[in-house]
Amino acid sequence: MQMNGVEIDDSFAEAFPMKATRLVVTAHTPAWARNAALAATGFATSVIACGCEAGIERELSPEETPDGRPGVALLFFSMSGKELAKQVERRVGQCVLTCPTTAVYAGLSEGEAIPLAKNLRFFGDGWQISKVIDGVRYWRVPVMDGEFVGQETTAVTKGVGGGNLLLLARDTDAALLAAETAVAAMRQVPNVIMPFPGGVVRSGSKVGSKYRSLSASTNEAYCPSLTALVPRSVLTPEVGCVMEIVIDGLSDVDVARAMRAGMLALVGPHAPGAGAGLLRIGAGNYGGKLGPFHFHLRELMREGSGQ
Repeated sequence: MQMNGVEIDDSFAEAFPMKATRLVVTAHTPAWARNAALAATGFATSVIACGCEAGIERELSPEETPDGRPGVALLFFSMSGKELAKQVERRVGQCVLTCPTTAVYAGLSEGEAIPLAKNLRFFGDGWQISKVIDGVRYWRVPVMDGEFVGQETTAVTKGVGGGNLLLLARDTDAALLAAETAVAAMRQVPNVIMPFPGGVVRSGSKVGSKYRSLSASTNEAYCPSLTALVPRSVLTPEVGCVMEIVIDGLSDVDVARAMRAGMLALVGPHAPGAGAGLLRIGAGNYGGKLGPFHFHLRELMREGSGQ
């Protein structure tokens, strides 16, 4: 399949079940809400080493938040509810409680409850007080700029992690332009995040390594510097750079929508297509052995184009 001069590989992205939650962080100004959000979602690119995958879903207007202040919606994903609870509590305690003027609320109401401010209230050293509104408990903790308000718990739901696109381009400039364009389109889709820096990862990995201590290692089949050296390279000589976009979502439908939006931004009727140096769009999978969610690129594009 070719669209706008770009080859769409006959491949699929393979994703797996995760646990997820959404938090709403508010503050006195949008800038301080974003400061807290960036800190809380830092070092959260991959569960391989970070414990969770997290990112900013979108910015919220005062009309969209529980306390009528500017806010940010964050999504957190992990492999278990227990690990997710640990990551949320640590990150909120160190990065939101500490940030000037912030408050934190649950962004999901359905699912298993995990602590949000339930344990962080003890930072108040006995001065903390609670208030129940419409059956929901909130904690007010005195701090030096006034008080920190936090909802007692948030809800954990099922999520999907590991959706991905591989963008094969002529050079670095073309690959970065394609990746940035696709990420910008994906960020308009609700219920998803792209957890890597700027939404893009250059160190795509495979499962396993020649070194026993490593669970993942470089995906040499997509490394341009190894095209002539690796027997199983999938790159042609004109491919000078490959970038990957990883997508986590609250459902497989959300991940599919994001992947489709990203591809359409690159090869749709009004997209730059091959003229901007993009050669192929592929996806990473492990033969269907890693996870039960399979996103076939050509099927996504047929659905997106109405074919």
